[in-house]
Amino acid sequence: MNVLQFTDKGIWCPAGDFYIDPWKPVQRAVITHAHSDHARWGSAHYLCQKETVPLLQLRLGADISVQGMDYGEMLNINGVRVSLHPAGHIIGSAQVRVEQNGEVWVASGDYKLEQDGISAPFEPVRCHTFITESTFGLPVYRWQPQQQIITDINRWIYENQQAGKASVLLAYSQGKAQRLLHSLQDTVPHFLAHGAIANVNELLRNNGYPLPLVERITPETPKSAFKNVVVMAPPSADDTVWMRRFQPYSLGVCSGWMQVRGNMRRRNADAGFALSDHADWKGLLSAVDATGAEQVYATHGFSSVFARYLQEKGIAAKEVTTAYGEEEIITNTES
Repeated sequence: MNVLQFTDKGIWCPAGDFYIDPWKPVQRAVITHAHSDHARWGSAHYLCQKETVPLLQLRLGADISVQGMDYGEMLNINGVRVSLHPAGHIIGSAQVRVEQNGEVWVASGDYKLEQDGISAPFEPVRCHTFITESTFGLPVYRWQPQQQIITDINRWIYENQQAGKASVLLAYSQGKAQRLLHSLQDTVPHFLAHGAIANVNELLRNNGYPLPLVERITPETPKSAFKNVVVMAPPSADDTVWMRRFQPYSLGVCSGWMQVRGNMRRRNADAGFALSDHADWKGLLSAVDATGAEQVYATHGFSSVFARYLQEKGIAAKEVTTAYGEEEIITNTES
């Protein structure tokens, strides 16, 4: 039974008549998380995990029609049982479990297995069919523990301060930036931030998340304020006039793509930190194994390689083309 189908609008549940992370406007959209490639404007009604609601409103507009659910809460949609389960990707991220006549499918959205200290930890969900991302579905991508990477970042910041430089960290404004702010707040007394990051940080602080205060950078911020400080900026700010005000500065890029040294050179970065909000090769395999799925669909990323590897392990796996993964393109590095 095909509980879910892949269409030109997105992942569709025919019986429930809803779409999961549709990339075209639909009547009813179930959203895994609030990143732009999974949460698009134009649908009539949205359903998501309750912590994603304010993030979705920030991205799509406060006037959207949106319903929030707790993790594990069960909702009946036209006879189909739908529930959301932690994906560990960013705050509020969820896997979507869909059950019809005893057949269970799970759409993972994006996920990571390592606990980051701020997102609800990934929860394996048993199913017959698993739709998995494969952003980093190559054996070369194997992450170091988060604390080791944070230690490396702190060392880099200290070296920059000794050299009289500001430390500019590029990180996706929704997810990665908060992970860094939360992890560095005990060692960095003061953060300056691009407006995109300051907006998300303020929103989440107002919703009770233990994030440090950041100083929003404005045209009135004096150049003297940038000496030896830590600046948080989205990758879109790289190589812009906005960045020049921090000179002299050292540029650090926080992305899983930094696992491959050539990517750091192409970004003209001074340092690359392979901190990703996605599962690495071992994490992907572990997640698939934990579901017990008999059938796996691999989407966005190295999907053909990952599907072929699963096939060699005796799992019925297929590659599926979707419109996800835009924030992962190395030219944006919002990963």
